[in-house]
Amino acid sequence: MSPELLGLVAIVAIALAFDYTNGFHDAANAIATAVSTRALTPRVALAMAAVMNLVGAVVATGVAKTVGKGIIDAPAGSSGLTLVFSALVGAITWNLVTWYFGLPSSSSHALIGGLVGAALAASNGVKWAGVVDKVVLPMVISPIVGFGIAYLLMLALLWGFRRGNPKKINSGFRHAQVFSAAAMAFGHGLQDAQKTMGVIVLALVTYGSQDDFDVPLWVKLSAALAISLGTYSGGARIMRTLGRRVIELDPPRGFAAETTAASVLYTTAFVFEVPVSTTHTITSAIMGVGATRRLSAVRWGVARNIVFAWVLTIPAAALVAAVFYEVAHLVVR
Repeated sequence: MSPELLGLVAIVAIALAFDYTNGFHDAANAIATAVSTRALTPRVALAMAAVMNLVGAVVATGVAKTVGKGIIDAPAGSSGLTLVFSALVGAITWNLVTWYFGLPSSSSHALIGGLVGAALAASNGVKWAGVVDKVVLPMVISPIVGFGIAYLLMLALLWGFRRGNPKKINSGFRHAQVFSAAAMAFGHGLQDAQKTMGVIVLALVTYGSQDDFDVPLWVKLSAALAISLGTYSGGARIMRTLGRRVIELDPPRGFAAETTAASVLYTTAFVFEVPVSTTHTITSAIMGVGATRRLSAVRWGVARNIVFAWVLTIPAAALVAAVFYEVAHLVVR
């Protein structure tokens, strides 16, 4: 086996490992609200989320192509493979750090940060226009949109059911949350598994086994399976942060947050084909529905820590990837 082929195999393996960590890191995104309101038990919710992640991962490839060709230019050969490998190490490292501390940071932005950091260390081309248009702007806009829509949707629900029996309303929305959580899990697979697909395709192009960024079927299926297995393995630490520490949720608010987040994920994946953070989207939606109760109902101290993790994600993952690239490049050379 040639060194380049060995590098490609290693990249596919670590990319799928990243996909797996993405699954257990971001499992809470889809099901935290449903579990916190007792619409679903944790194990049933995780199983449902795993299945819907699997389905969502195989239905589109637009985001994968954006990640594969729209962020960096990777050189051909072993140098390019080292770059991609280093990017994945940076992303996985940050995922594990934030998972350990229970912070719902973005796996998507960790991956983007890893790609940018490794490319800079390699003195290679970063497509800054693509980073700004397809990463930074969606990173800023999607949480704002998620907060605003969730706030308005919750106000509409409060007005529409203002004369209803609270017990019956909670019971009805608890059942509805099964579907909204499933929709959120589908959106998570639709967005996050595609990012791993994009990195694997970037490695295939760098290696020279294909000259376009179309996603092979085996890449779709392996990425879908990895994120699904990771999702089923859990994410209890982050689930507690999203489900209870940001705000105490009731079933109507859980339904509104999940529905809003799923809508944002579908729009960005199918219409704009840009990678957005499922973590940012659902967290901002939870804050939006919480703000309808009163602003003080949102635990802004916890929210501040989450935002700090968001801001730190891209540079932190970039730094780890850059350091690893320098070390790996010396070894490979």
